[in-house]
Amino acid sequence: MVPTAPTGRLLDSPFLRACRREPAGRVPVWFMRQAGRALPEYRAVRGDGSILDAIRRPDLATEITLQPVRRYGVDAAILFSDIVVPVAAIGFGVEVARGVGPVVDRPFREERDLDRLRPLEPEADIPYVLETVRNLVGELDVPLIGFAGAPFTVASYLVEGGPSRSYVHTKRLMHADPTLWGRLLGRLADLSVTFLRAQVDAGAAAVQLFDSWAGALGPRDYERFVLPASRRVLEGLADLDVPRIHFGVGTGELLHLMAEAGADVVGVDWRVPLDEARRRVGPDRAVQGNLDPAVCLAPWEVVADEARDVLTRAGGQPGHVFNLGHGVLPETDPVVLERLVELVHAEGRADVPGPAPTGGGA
Repeated sequence: MVPTAPTGRLLDSPFLRACRREPAGRVPVWFMRQAGRALPEYRAVRGDGSILDAIRRPDLATEITLQPVRRYGVDAAILFSDIVVPVAAIGFGVEVARGVGPVVDRPFREERDLDRLRPLEPEADIPYVLETVRNLVGELDVPLIGFAGAPFTVASYLVEGGPSRSYVHTKRLMHADPTLWGRLLGRLADLSVTFLRAQVDAGAAAVQLFDSWAGALGPRDYERFVLPASRRVLEGLADLDVPRIHFGVGTGELLHLMAEAGADVVGVDWRVPLDEARRRVGPDRAVQGNLDPAVCLAPWEVVADEARDVLTRAGGQPGHVFNLGHGVLPETDPVVLERLVELVHAEGRADVPGPAPTGGGA
């Protein structure tokens, strides 16, 4: 299938220009988890059942994706989906429990569990995702971001059986059987590549690889056990000519390595000042971030001051996409996010000429 290329108007959008490190006139902004429980209109249409049930309804997934674009005026939409959609679709036995997150009926424990990770066949396994993307491309006037889970983060759910604070089973497998670990991440990398390519083929204008839990690792383990699989995903998309964003939480000491994985944009959480993050990422990557989501629960004056600090640290240079350092918290007042978008658009400039930041070491 020939990928559906973004229109000329969208190619010139502030978001895509920033991803390409081109002058955009203003700093573009979108929010991770911008569609969700913070929006009353989301709660009104979401209904009961798991998020996977909602994702399987293209009409509902389309509406949920559009809601924050309408309300906030953000510069990009992100597909309403979940990182476990591919492994659930191929029958690994994954559900998303309300208030818990992904849970696995039979966790990955041994080599024979590899047989449960067959290749993804998009038209047969996830036709609802493709229909949602096509619906959105027909309705949006901003770029659509598709996404997938990075191999390490998805593996951590499959091995642990659910969310974890210590990742004991994951790290045990990683160190005790590096060969099996490598084969597991290879299978998951192929799933992510297929999933992301299918979204781009259907019309997504950019993609984000979520490695939410990579911060559980130190640089040595990340470089040895995770980086090759992440690079495999990102390099598997290189020919599509769409921006690739790579994001993780608690990854301040990994930013230089994440930049090596091959993304065009490196997402930064709130733990590292954005100017320092740019130094660690190096001059050849754009950055995305990085207001602390919890700050959005503070009085507006505090939110505004902190947002201005992020913009100041970005330095007015091209190659900055304003975002939170993680997802929107459910307690967030949508009015605050509306005002935040207005502030970033009014005060964030991304067209100042000058040398790119130097350095790339942590």
